Amino acid sequence: MKTIKARDIQEKVMALALRANTHLRRDVVALLKEAERGEKKRLARRALAAIIENAAVADRKSLAICQDTGLPIIFVELGSDVRVQGNINDSIQAAVAAGYARGYFRASIQPDPVFRSRRLTHVPAIIHTDIVPGNQLTITLMPKGFGSENKAVTTMLNPTAGVEDIEQCVVAAVQRAGAAACPPYIIGVGIGGTQDYAGLLAKKALLDPLSASNKRKDIAAMEQRLLRKINALGIGPCGLGGRHTALAVRIKIHPTHIAGLPVAVNISCHALRSATVTL
Repeated sequence: MKTIKARDIQEKVMALALRANTHLRRDVVALLKEAERGEKKRLARRALAAIIENAAVADRKSLAICQDTGLPIIFVELGSDVRVQGNINDSIQAAVAAGYARGYFRASIQPDPVFRSRRLTHVPAIIHTDIVPGNQLTITLMPKGFGSENKAVTTMLNPTAGVEDIEQCVVAAVQRAGAAACPPYIIGVGIGGTQDYAGLLAKKALLDPLSASNKRKDIAAMEQRLLRKINALGIGPCGLGGRHTALAVRIKIHPTHIAGLPVAVNISCHALRSATVTL
């Protein structure tokens, strides 16, 4: 049994909060550069160049990539052979608050979603915990901006719906988003489970490496078809038209009930941010 002290977790998560918000994922940068090279429309190409330069300046000067540093979402994979000495959730919340304050990131959390307090905060972050085999603790922090989160959609399709219906559902969600969520997008899709679990799958799909294909060939083919269909919409970078409305589509699936077919779409703007640490 491996023992990890809560205070050690706190130090690591504070660093994650800073890194995720200031250093754009390399796989995202690689796809942005590929899109710039392949973009034919002048204005769209200039928009991509500005996005890439913004990420480079943020990386070089450790500044926030976007002023919306999001609602911090934490994914915890806790090994079954790990014992945490102290309260892991309290340590994570304290670390996120400290990291966001140290980075001078915008306080975006509304404590009272109904009556809307005037006092905004950096926390609470949303924490999802999975118990997994092994003696490691892996923590991923995703700052999710709400320009894109507001465009998330979950649809409960009939169980008789086919692949074409699922794909139409995903493309329609992107079409409704238009340029409002800062394209080019990365699209996370969750299929199966329940209404709430499909939404979580869609968000987790955004954490998958963009440089690797889905392990299932049929799902990988579906991802590529969806990418072609979405890019055919012609929304383009920053809504300026062109060939790149989305950079990638990632799909996660889960068994579901015989009477249903939940399909969730979670859109990320071009600033898909996350950082991971393993203890």
